[in-house]
Amino acid sequence: MTEPPVTVPVCYRHPSRETYVRCARCERPICPDCMRDAAVGHQCPECVAEGRRTQRPVRTAFGGGVTGELGRVTTTLIAVNVLVAVVGVLLGGARTLFDGGLFTGVSEIQLLGGTLGTSITVAPDGSAYGGAVPELGRVYVGIADGAYYRLVTAIFIHYGVFHLLMNMYALWLLGRNLEGALGPGRFLALYLLAGIGGNVAAFAVQPGAVGAGASTAIFGLFAALFIVLRRLKRDTSGLIPLLVINLVLGVVIAQSLIGHLGGVVTGALVGAILAYAPRQRRTLVQVAGCAGVLVLLLVVTALRSATLTG
Repeated sequence: MTEPPVTVPVCYRHPSRETYVRCARCERPICPDCMRDAAVGHQCPECVAEGRRTQRPVRTAFGGGVTGELGRVTTTLIAVNVLVAVVGVLLGGARTLFDGGLFTGVSEIQLLGGTLGTSITVAPDGSAYGGAVPELGRVYVGIADGAYYRLVTAIFIHYGVFHLLMNMYALWLLGRNLEGALGPGRFLALYLLAGIGGNVAAFAVQPGAVGAGASTAIFGLFAALFIVLRRLKRDTSGLIPLLVINLVLGVVIAQSLIGHLGGVVTGALVGAILAYAPRQRRTLVQVAGCAGVLVLLLVVTALRSATLTG
């Protein structure tokens, strides 16, 4: 009696390829090109894709995506700051690289050396406005006159190379840790709110003063990192002296204690919202809390503007 021929299984995606390996999930034959490593054995591409759709994404302790460990937002922020500096130099001339730092009056700002380019502007009456962008011959207006964008643009403008390098080094050290813990979106919200918060504080207390630099956001990161480490029950003893030293350096270089303290307070507030939001409805609480901080800053800005223009 003749035995039936033995049929060799073929890959379900490549019928011309014989194989004895089967998907650990659906048990269909798969060739080496279709094998995907799994916890046990191999899976086919379709089962891997299905698993990704049904599996909950991995989150950090504060609800952020693990892609924050790559530090892409931190790197992008540094690149933007450097790009703004380069544009400022192109607009203001090469000497603006070295004129920034310990300025004593409006004259240096008029020479455009106080910032890396024409980013701090001087009105015809001699009053200076921080965080400005070139307005191409139009009348310069201050924050109280409606140029609220300067509360944001000032975060990316610096008083010379040393100021830029110091802030970017601090951003590199703090940003990667916080972005990894919070996730990209939450970290970006923290950075921007802290930067704006410091600028709003400076505007509210000293509306006629010149202010620029990422320092307000950096000091917010210091405060937020302290909150995050406390939430994770880790050692924070080394942060306080470092924060004090940077506050002193910030006053000496940028002469903006109020702005830096405003960044610290805003960063601590946003950090607490992100770190201590309850696990249930965590994202909703974090979004609502950050939105509330932004609204508060806008209200303070509007009220201070009213007292100056009313």
